[in-house]
Amino acid sequence: MTSNTRPTPWVRRVLWTPVGLLVIAIVVIWAVEIVDAFGLDDRLQRHGIRPRRTDGLEGVAWAPLLHADFGHVASNSVPLLALGGLVAIRGMRYWGLVTVAVLVGGGALTWALAADGTHIGASGLVFGYLGAILGAAVFERRPKALAPALLAVGFYSGLLVGLVPQDFISWEGHLFGMIVGIVVAWRLAEPRAPRMERPEDIQPWELDEPWLDGDPADWEQ
Repeated sequence: MTSNTRPTPWVRRVLWTPVGLLVIAIVVIWAVEIVDAFGLDDRLQRHGIRPRRTDGLEGVAWAPLLHADFGHVASNSVPLLALGGLVAIRGMRYWGLVTVAVLVGGGALTWALAADGTHIGASGLVFGYLGAILGAAVFERRPKALAPALLAVGFYSGLLVGLVPQDFISWEGHLFGMIVGIVVAWRLAEPRAPRMERPEDIQPWELDEPWLDGDPADWEQ
């Protein structure tokens, strides 16, 4: 008797969503930290972003998976899922573009411009999501952009402290991630529909030929 271990179609559909992929990413981050802490004596942390060093460029890919300790992982996990979920409201393509741009662009800027050291953690992506949410609200000013921004500000405005220069925190990674998120929101912003004026709001002197508006008899004096 054989058993079919392939995931059912509904499982694949659930996992292949932004929230599903975020949950998988968080599980992977926790697994990496467990292996690094208990099996490798934190040696994986050396593979983070090391600014302006060729051997530190690989950290652009690995840094989001690496953390200093379990407290670091825990502090990133919930906002990563929450803010990433708010970005995901806009759809899979939008979420994917924001995620890739923040990871690559924010990581590259950190490598090029940040202070010396080893920069690790998924907080750059967290700030990128926050930047994308706030940027969409500013550039679009419509309910589907404003509502996530209000939620983000209400629950995670305290994250902005992470943009202040301070020791032992990659505030540059936070800043560059947020900047990239804002830029992506600007590039992907949906154009606002032109305001349609009602006929009664138009005054005769606003027309090129006011005598054509209304009853011609009204203009004969």
